[in-house]
Amino acid sequence: MFQLHPVLQKDTVLIGEFSLSLVLISKDANYPWVILVPKRSEVKEIYQLSLADRQTLLEESCLLASALVEIFKPDKLNVATIGNMVPQLHMHHICRFQTDLCWPKPVWGEISPSAYANEALEVFKQRLQLELGSNIFQ
Repeated sequence: MFQLHPVLQKDTVLIGEFSLSLVLISKDANYPWVILVPKRSEVKEIYQLSLADRQTLLEESCLLASALVEIFKPDKLNVATIGNMVPQLHMHHICRFQTDLCWPKPVWGEISPSAYANEALEVFKQRLQLELGSNIFQ
């Protein structure tokens, strides 16, 4: 049975679901940062998904990426499945800007996370849900 990893539960806010993946906003307000987590048990790597699930994950990633670029107009969108600290398969989508605090370095370990103000998190959530439209279930 699928269960979200405890670190992801602690560090993110669920905003909805695609057909395959949970859509989570990272609580780190330094960057617009969304994480997809395929709802499959004991999967650590993309190759462990079925072919259909791999294709669905790519489609969901592209939908999310397009929405983030439309909303935030980043200089670069970083998409990664690192998983060194959280072995459960999850795909980061991080909007990067030349003006962000650790550009051009990776976001991990460079600066401390910054918490969202409740209103700012709600605005991010609503904008993303609106941009994703009928593709996301709430």
